[in-house]
Amino acid sequence: MVKQRRFILKLNENINKKDIAIVAITKKGIEIAKRIQKALSKAEIYVPEKFKSSDSSIVFFSESVTNKIEPLFQGYASLICIFSLGAVIRLISPHLKDKKNDPAVIVIDDTAKFVISTLSGHLGGANELTLKVADILNSIPVITTAADVNKTIAIDLLGKKFNWVIDNFENVTKVSAMMVNDERIGLYQDTGEQDWWNMDKLPKNVKMVKTITGLLSSEYRGSIIITDKLVTNKSMAEKSVIYRPKSLYVGIGMHWNTSKETIKQGITKVLEENNLSSKSIKAITSLDKGKRVAGLDEFCTENKLPLLLFSKTELNEIDVPNPSDLVGKYEGTSSVSEASSLAASKGTLIVPKQKFPPDLTVAVSRVIYQ
Repeated sequence: MVKQRRFILKLNENINKKDIAIVAITKKGIEIAKRIQKALSKAEIYVPEKFKSSDSSIVFFSESVTNKIEPLFQGYASLICIFSLGAVIRLISPHLKDKKNDPAVIVIDDTAKFVISTLSGHLGGANELTLKVADILNSIPVITTAADVNKTIAIDLLGKKFNWVIDNFENVTKVSAMMVNDERIGLYQDTGEQDWWNMDKLPKNVKMVKTITGLLSSEYRGSIIITDKLVTNKSMAEKSVIYRPKSLYVGIGMHWNTSKETIKQGITKVLEENNLSSKSIKAITSLDKGKRVAGLDEFCTENKLPLLLFSKTELNEIDVPNPSDLVGKYEGTSSVSEASSLAASKGTLIVPKQKFPPDLTVAVSRVIYQ
Protein backbone atom coordinates (compact mmCIF):
# COMPACT_ATOMS: atom_id res chain seq x y z
CA MET A 1 0.00 0.00 0.00
CA VAL A 2 1.38 3.38 -1.03
CA LYS A 3 1.28 5.63 2.01
CA GLN A 4 2.65 8.91 0.78
CA ARG A 5 3.24 11.01 -2.26
CA ARG A 6 4.14 14.59 -2.81
CA PHE A 7 3.73 17.25 -5.45
CA ILE A 8 6.91 19.01 -6.47
CA LEU A 9 5.18 21.35 -8.89
CA LYS A 10 1.61 22.57 -8.68
CA LEU A 11 0.90 25.40 -11.07
CA ASN A 12 -2.08 27.73 -10.99
CA GLU A 13 -2.83 29.91 -14.00
CA ASN A 14 -4.81 32.35 -11.83
CA ILE A 15 -2.17 32.65 -9.13
CA ASN A 16 -1.69 36.38 -9.79
CA LYS A 17 -5.38 37.26 -9.43
CA LYS A 18 -6.90 38.22 -6.11
CA ASP A 19 -10.35 36.98 -5.14
CA ILE A 20 -13.03 39.69 -4.91
CA ALA A 21 -12.99 43.48 -5.26
CA ILE A 22 -16.03 45.48 -4.15
CA VAL A 23 -16.43 49.02 -5.49
CA ALA A 24 -18.83 51.31 -3.61
CA ILE A 25 -19.35 54.99 -4.48
CA THR A 26 -22.07 56.08 -2.02
CA LYS A 27 -22.51 55.97 1.75
CA LYS A 28 -25.24 53.35 1.43
CA GLY A 29 -23.04 51.38 -0.94
CA ILE A 30 -20.21 51.38 1.60
CA GLU A 31 -22.48 49.86 4.24
CA ILE A 32 -23.61 47.19 1.78
CA ALA A 33 -19.99 46.45 0.94
CA LYS A 34 -19.14 45.98 4.62
CA ARG A 35 -21.96 43.48 5.02
CA ILE A 36 -20.58 41.47 2.12
CA GLN A 37 -17.01 41.67 3.41
CA LYS A 38 -18.09 40.45 6.82
CA ALA A 39 -19.41 37.25 5.19
CA LEU A 40 -16.73 36.97 2.51
CA SER A 41 -13.50 37.70 4.34
CA LYS A 42 -11.33 37.65 1.20
CA ALA A 43 -13.29 40.51 -0.38
CA GLU A 44 -11.53 43.89 -0.53
CA ILE A 45 -13.49 47.15 -0.56
CA TYR A 46 -12.54 50.12 -2.76
CA VAL A 47 -14.12 53.54 -2.12
CA PRO A 48 -13.44 57.06 -3.52
CA GLU A 49 -11.17 59.16 -1.32
CA LYS A 50 -13.92 61.72 -0.63
CA PHE A 51 -15.38 59.19 1.84
CA LYS A 52 -12.04 58.67 3.57
CA SER A 53 -12.17 57.54 7.19
CA SER A 54 -10.06 55.60 9.66
CA ASP A 55 -11.68 52.33 8.60
CA SER A 56 -8.73 50.02 7.84
CA SER A 57 -10.96 47.51 6.05
CA ILE A 58 -11.41 49.93 3.14
CA VAL A 59 -8.97 50.96 0.41
CA PHE A 60 -9.58 54.60 -0.50
CA PHE A 61 -8.56 55.69 -4.00
CA SER A 62 -7.93 59.15 -5.40
CA GLU A 63 -8.32 58.47 -9.13
CA SER A 64 -11.65 58.49 -10.94
CA VAL A 65 -13.84 55.39 -10.86
CA THR A 66 -13.27 55.08 -14.61
CA ASN A 67 -9.50 54.85 -14.13
CA LYS A 68 -9.78 52.60 -11.08
CA ILE A 69 -11.98 49.99 -12.73
CA GLU A 70 -9.33 48.81 -15.19
CA PRO A 71 -6.73 47.51 -12.66
CA LEU A 72 -9.51 45.97 -10.57
CA PHE A 73 -11.03 44.30 -13.64
CA GLN A 74 -7.64 42.88 -14.59
CA GLY A 75 -6.42 42.03 -11.10
CA TYR A 76 -9.38 40.25 -9.49
CA ALA A 77 -11.26 37.05 -10.25
CA SER A 78 -14.55 38.73 -9.26
CA LEU A 79 -15.74 42.35 -9.26
CA ILE A 80 -18.78 43.56 -7.30
CA CYS A 81 -20.02 47.03 -8.22
CA ILE A 82 -22.55 48.78 -6.00
CA PHE A 83 -24.00 51.32 -8.42
CA SER A 84 -26.16 51.38 -11.54
CA LEU A 85 -26.00 48.60 -14.12
CA GLY A 86 -25.70 51.05 -17.01
CA ALA A 87 -22.72 52.78 -15.43
CA VAL A 88 -20.99 49.44 -14.82
CA ILE A 89 -21.51 48.37 -18.43
CA ARG A 90 -19.95 51.60 -19.69
CA LEU A 91 -17.01 51.27 -17.30
CA ILE A 92 -16.10 47.65 -18.06
CA SER A 93 -16.85 47.55 -21.81
CA PRO A 94 -13.41 48.86 -22.93
CA HIS A 95 -11.71 46.03 -21.01
CA LEU A 96 -13.72 43.02 -22.20
CA LYS A 97 -11.79 40.14 -23.80
CA ASP A 98 -13.74 36.87 -23.76
CA LYS A 99 -15.60 34.54 -21.40
CA LYS A 100 -12.44 32.54 -20.72
CA ASN A 101 -10.51 35.55 -19.40
CA ASP A 102 -12.98 38.15 -18.13
CA PRO A 103 -13.68 38.20 -14.38
CA ALA A 104 -17.07 37.61 -12.83
CA VAL A 105 -18.91 40.92 -12.53
CA ILE A 106 -22.03 41.42 -10.43
CA VAL A 107 -23.97 44.63 -9.86
CA ILE A 108 -25.92 45.65 -6.75
CA ASP A 109 -28.26 48.63 -6.54
CA ASP A 110 -27.90 51.24 -3.80
CA THR A 111 -30.64 49.68 -1.66
CA ALA A 112 -29.44 46.09 -2.16
CA LYS A 113 -32.81 45.07 -3.55
CA PHE A 114 -31.26 43.29 -6.53
CA VAL A 115 -28.00 41.41 -7.08
CA ILE A 116 -27.42 41.07 -10.84
CA SER A 117 -25.10 38.60 -12.56
CA THR A 118 -23.62 40.80 -15.28
CA LEU A 119 -20.55 39.15 -16.82
CA SER A 120 -18.95 35.67 -16.93
CA GLY A 121 -21.94 33.98 -15.36
CA HIS A 122 -20.74 30.44 -15.96
CA LEU A 123 -16.99 30.16 -16.46
CA GLY A 124 -16.20 33.18 -14.30
CA GLY A 125 -18.62 32.15 -11.55
CA ALA A 126 -20.78 35.29 -11.52
CA ASN A 127 -24.01 33.29 -11.24
CA GLU A 128 -22.74 31.38 -8.23
CA LEU A 129 -21.43 34.56 -6.59
CA THR A 130 -24.74 36.33 -7.28
CA LEU A 131 -26.66 33.66 -5.39
CA LYS A 132 -24.19 33.78 -2.50
CA VAL A 133 -24.27 37.58 -2.18
CA ALA A 134 -28.06 37.71 -2.57
CA ASP A 135 -28.32 35.28 0.34
CA ILE A 136 -25.99 37.46 2.46
CA LEU A 137 -28.00 40.63 1.74
CA ASN A 138 -31.43 38.97 1.62
CA SER A 139 -31.75 40.39 -1.91
CA ILE A 140 -33.33 39.18 -5.13
CA PRO A 141 -30.79 37.43 -7.38
CA VAL A 142 -31.07 38.25 -11.09
CA ILE A 143 -29.61 35.62 -13.41
CA THR A 144 -30.44 35.68 -17.11
CA THR A 145 -28.26 32.96 -18.67
CA ALA A 146 -30.52 30.64 -20.64
CA ALA A 147 -29.24 27.38 -19.17
CA ASP A 148 -29.97 28.59 -15.66
CA VAL A 149 -33.44 29.99 -16.27
CA ASN A 150 -34.38 26.84 -18.20
CA LYS A 151 -32.74 24.59 -15.58
CA THR A 152 -30.80 22.65 -18.15
CA ILE A 153 -27.13 21.75 -18.72
CA ALA A 154 -24.75 24.70 -18.94
CA ILE A 155 -22.50 23.43 -21.71
CA ASP A 156 -19.53 25.60 -20.74
CA LEU A 157 -19.75 24.76 -17.04
CA LEU A 158 -20.50 21.07 -16.61
CA GLY A 159 -16.92 19.97 -15.88
CA LYS A 160 -15.63 23.09 -14.15
CA LYS A 161 -15.59 21.74 -10.61
CA PHE A 162 -13.41 18.83 -11.74
CA ASN A 163 -11.01 21.00 -13.80
CA TRP A 164 -12.10 19.37 -17.03
CA VAL A 165 -10.89 21.15 -20.17
CA ILE A 166 -13.01 22.00 -23.20
CA ASP A 167 -11.10 20.83 -26.26
CA ASN A 168 -13.03 22.83 -28.88
CA PHE A 169 -14.40 25.98 -27.29
CA GLU A 170 -15.59 27.28 -30.67
CA ASN A 171 -18.54 24.85 -30.52
CA VAL A 172 -19.82 25.89 -27.09
CA THR A 173 -22.18 28.64 -28.29
CA LYS A 174 -23.65 26.45 -31.02
CA VAL A 175 -24.35 23.43 -28.78
CA SER A 176 -25.54 25.68 -25.93
CA ALA A 177 -28.17 27.13 -28.29
CA MET A 178 -29.29 23.62 -29.20
CA MET A 179 -29.56 22.76 -25.51
CA VAL A 180 -31.79 25.68 -24.51
CA ASN A 181 -33.88 25.31 -27.69
CA ASP A 182 -34.69 21.69 -26.77
CA GLU A 183 -32.98 20.23 -29.83
CA ARG A 184 -31.92 16.61 -29.60
CA ILE A 185 -28.42 16.19 -28.13
CA GLY A 186 -26.42 13.00 -27.70
CA LEU A 187 -24.16 12.43 -24.70
CA TYR A 188 -21.21 10.04 -24.57
CA GLN A 189 -18.86 9.53 -21.60
CA ASP A 190 -16.18 6.87 -21.20
CA THR A 191 -14.07 8.36 -18.38
CA GLY A 192 -14.06 11.14 -15.82
CA GLU A 193 -16.12 11.83 -12.72
CA GLN A 194 -19.66 10.51 -12.96
CA ASP A 195 -21.43 12.97 -10.65
CA TRP A 196 -21.23 16.07 -12.88
CA TRP A 197 -24.97 15.65 -13.37
CA ASN A 198 -27.76 13.55 -11.89
CA MET A 199 -27.98 10.94 -14.61
CA ASP A 200 -31.54 10.03 -13.63
CA LYS A 201 -32.65 13.57 -14.40
CA LEU A 202 -30.98 14.52 -17.64
CA PRO A 203 -32.95 17.10 -19.64
CA LYS A 204 -35.54 15.46 -21.85
CA ASN A 205 -33.70 16.49 -25.03
CA VAL A 206 -30.43 14.82 -23.95
CA LYS A 207 -29.87 11.11 -24.49
CA MET A 208 -26.92 9.01 -23.31
CA VAL A 209 -25.44 6.76 -26.01
CA LYS A 210 -23.51 3.59 -25.25
CA THR A 211 -20.91 3.93 -28.02
CA ILE A 212 -19.39 7.06 -29.45
CA THR A 213 -20.41 6.09 -32.96
CA GLY A 214 -24.02 6.43 -31.83
CA LEU A 215 -23.53 10.19 -31.93
CA LEU A 216 -23.30 10.03 -35.72
CA SER A 217 -27.02 9.32 -35.91
CA SER A 218 -29.03 12.04 -37.65
CA GLU A 219 -31.23 11.98 -34.54
CA TYR A 220 -28.72 14.25 -32.80
CA ARG A 221 -28.20 17.84 -33.91
CA GLY A 222 -25.36 18.23 -31.43
CA SER A 223 -23.48 16.24 -28.83
CA ILE A 224 -21.43 16.29 -25.65
CA ILE A 225 -18.39 14.01 -25.52
CA ILE A 226 -16.52 13.35 -22.26
CA THR A 227 -13.39 11.37 -23.03
CA ASP A 228 -9.60 11.31 -22.83
CA LYS A 229 -9.42 9.77 -26.31
CA LEU A 230 -8.88 11.70 -29.52
CA VAL A 231 -12.01 12.29 -31.61
CA THR A 232 -10.88 11.65 -35.17
CA ASN A 233 -14.25 11.70 -36.94
CA LYS A 234 -14.51 15.22 -38.40
CA SER A 235 -18.31 15.37 -38.73
CA MET A 236 -18.71 14.17 -35.13
CA ALA A 237 -16.22 16.72 -33.80
CA GLU A 238 -17.87 19.57 -35.69
CA LYS A 239 -21.20 19.11 -33.92
CA SER A 240 -19.81 18.32 -30.48
CA VAL A 241 -18.37 19.95 -27.40
CA ILE A 242 -15.52 17.70 -26.29
CA TYR A 243 -14.59 17.66 -22.61
CA ARG A 244 -11.23 16.34 -21.40
CA PRO A 245 -11.38 14.93 -17.84
CA LYS A 246 -8.11 14.82 -15.92
CA SER A 247 -7.94 11.04 -16.04
CA LEU A 248 -4.40 10.14 -17.11
CA TYR A 249 -1.18 9.77 -15.12
CA VAL A 250 1.92 9.61 -17.29
CA GLY A 251 4.83 7.73 -15.70
CA ILE A 252 8.40 8.64 -16.66
CA GLY A 253 11.60 6.66 -16.19
CA MET A 254 14.74 8.56 -17.13
CA HIS A 255 18.39 9.27 -16.48
CA TRP A 256 19.76 12.32 -14.67
CA ASN A 257 20.61 14.00 -17.98
CA THR A 258 17.41 13.20 -19.91
CA SER A 259 16.34 16.47 -21.55
CA LYS A 260 12.91 18.07 -21.55
CA GLU A 261 12.88 17.75 -25.36
CA THR A 262 13.39 13.97 -25.11
CA ILE A 263 10.61 13.72 -22.52
CA LYS A 264 8.26 15.84 -24.65
CA GLN A 265 8.92 13.79 -27.77
CA GLY A 266 8.40 10.51 -25.92
CA ILE A 267 5.13 11.55 -24.28
CA THR A 268 3.80 13.06 -27.51
CA LYS A 269 4.54 9.88 -29.45
CA VAL A 270 2.98 7.61 -26.83
CA LEU A 271 -0.20 9.68 -26.63
CA GLU A 272 -0.59 9.97 -30.40
CA GLU A 273 -0.02 6.27 -31.00
CA ASN A 274 -2.58 5.37 -28.34
CA ASN A 275 -5.20 7.92 -29.38
CA LEU A 276 -5.01 9.86 -26.09
CA SER A 277 -5.35 13.59 -25.44
CA SER A 278 -2.57 15.49 -23.66
CA LYS A 279 -5.27 17.73 -22.16
CA SER A 280 -6.40 14.79 -20.01
CA ILE A 281 -3.05 14.45 -18.23
CA LYS A 282 -3.62 14.92 -14.51
CA ALA A 283 0.04 14.65 -13.50
CA ILE A 284 3.45 13.37 -14.48
CA THR A 285 4.84 10.68 -12.16
CA SER A 286 8.30 9.29 -11.50
CA LEU A 287 10.84 8.10 -8.95
CA ASP A 288 12.03 10.41 -6.19
CA LYS A 289 15.78 10.33 -6.77
CA GLY A 290 16.53 12.52 -3.77
CA LYS A 291 17.12 15.67 -5.78
CA ARG A 292 15.50 17.37 -8.73
CA VAL A 293 15.97 16.12 -12.29
CA ALA A 294 16.32 19.25 -14.41
CA GLY A 295 14.78 17.95 -17.65
CA LEU A 296 11.68 16.62 -15.90
CA ASP A 297 11.18 19.80 -13.88
CA GLU A 298 11.56 21.92 -17.00
CA PHE A 299 9.05 19.83 -18.94
CA CYS A 300 6.43 20.03 -16.18
CA THR A 301 6.92 23.76 -15.68
CA GLU A 302 6.69 24.49 -19.39
CA ASN A 303 3.50 22.44 -19.76
CA LYS A 304 1.91 23.51 -16.45
CA LEU A 305 1.70 19.92 -15.19
CA PRO A 306 2.05 18.75 -11.58
CA LEU A 307 4.93 16.36 -10.89
CA LEU A 308 4.25 13.52 -8.48
CA LEU A 309 7.22 11.55 -7.12
CA PHE A 310 7.35 8.25 -5.23
CA SER A 311 10.10 6.63 -3.21
CA LYS A 312 11.64 3.35 -4.40
CA THR A 313 10.04 1.63 -1.40
CA GLU A 314 6.60 2.79 -2.51
CA LEU A 315 7.20 1.72 -6.10
CA ASN A 316 8.40 -1.71 -5.05
CA GLU A 317 4.95 -2.32 -3.53
CA ILE A 318 3.26 -1.97 -6.94
CA ASP A 319 2.72 -5.01 -9.14
CA VAL A 320 3.67 -4.25 -12.74
CA PRO A 321 3.60 -6.34 -15.93
CA ASN A 322 7.08 -5.36 -17.11
CA PRO A 323 9.61 -5.21 -14.26
CA SER A 324 13.28 -4.77 -15.15
CA ASP A 325 16.22 -6.30 -13.29
CA LEU A 326 18.51 -3.69 -14.84
CA VAL A 327 16.36 -0.81 -13.57
CA GLY A 328 16.23 -2.52 -10.19
CA LYS A 329 20.02 -2.67 -10.09
CA TYR A 330 20.52 1.04 -10.73
CA GLU A 331 17.39 2.59 -9.20
CA GLY A 332 16.56 0.26 -6.34
CA THR A 333 13.16 -0.52 -7.84
CA SER A 334 12.37 -2.72 -10.81
CA SER A 335 9.80 -0.31 -12.29
CA VAL A 336 9.53 3.45 -12.48
CA SER A 337 7.22 4.52 -15.30
CA GLU A 338 4.60 1.76 -14.89
CA ALA A 339 4.76 1.61 -11.09
CA SER A 340 4.58 5.38 -10.52
CA SER A 341 1.65 5.88 -12.89
CA LEU A 342 -0.23 3.00 -11.25
CA ALA A 343 0.58 4.24 -7.76
CA ALA A 344 -0.79 7.68 -8.59
CA SER A 345 -3.89 6.61 -10.49
CA LYS A 346 -4.87 3.62 -8.34
CA GLY A 347 -6.41 2.56 -11.60
CA THR A 348 -5.51 0.65 -14.75
CA LEU A 349 -2.34 0.61 -16.81
CA ILE A 350 -3.55 1.42 -20.32
CA VAL A 351 -0.15 1.92 -21.99
CA PRO A 352 2.62 -0.43 -20.77
CA LYS A 353 6.08 1.11 -20.67
CA GLN A 354 7.36 2.26 -24.02
CA LYS A 355 11.15 2.44 -24.37
CA PHE A 356 12.97 5.32 -26.02
CA PRO A 357 16.65 4.31 -25.88
CA PRO A 358 18.91 5.16 -24.33
CA ASP A 359 17.35 7.11 -21.47
CA LEU A 360 13.53 7.26 -21.40
CA THR A 361 10.51 5.05 -20.68
CA VAL A 362 6.89 6.21 -20.71
CA ALA A 363 3.77 4.48 -19.36
CA VAL A 364 0.18 5.69 -18.90
CA SER A 365 -2.47 4.73 -16.35
CA ARG A 366 -6.11 5.80 -16.16
CA VAL A 367 -8.08 6.59 -13.03
CA ILE A 368 -11.05 4.31 -12.39
CA TYR A 369 -14.15 6.37 -11.60
CA GLN A 370 -17.03 4.92 -9.62
